[in-house]
Amino acid sequence: MNWKKNKINVAIQVLPEADGKIKYSLVDEAIKAIADSGLRYQVCPFETVVECDYEQLPVLLETVHQACASAGTEKMLTNLKVQVNFSNNVTIEDKMEKYI
Repeated sequence: MNWKKNKINVAIQVLPEADGKIKYSLVDEAIKAIADSGLRYQVCPFETVVECDYEQLPVLLETVHQACASAGTEKMLTNLKVQVNFSNNVTIEDKMEKYI
């Protein structure tokens, strides 16, 4: 089985800076880029969790960074957490089902 085709969960936190300050309006641009990707996602207080496959991740990150740069971000710190299961899909429900 090609594990790179399995669904993974990626937690993406962006900290875009412009004019020497973290700008939440720029975070909104990152979330919009994720929403426009068509991938399944859930916005959380500190990060956005995305369900994609491993090979979609670099494209998603480039899209998020480009959206922030185009909106005026001068520099940005991006934190990632990646959950991979080599034999099965990882879904958002795997972690959230008991809270829904």
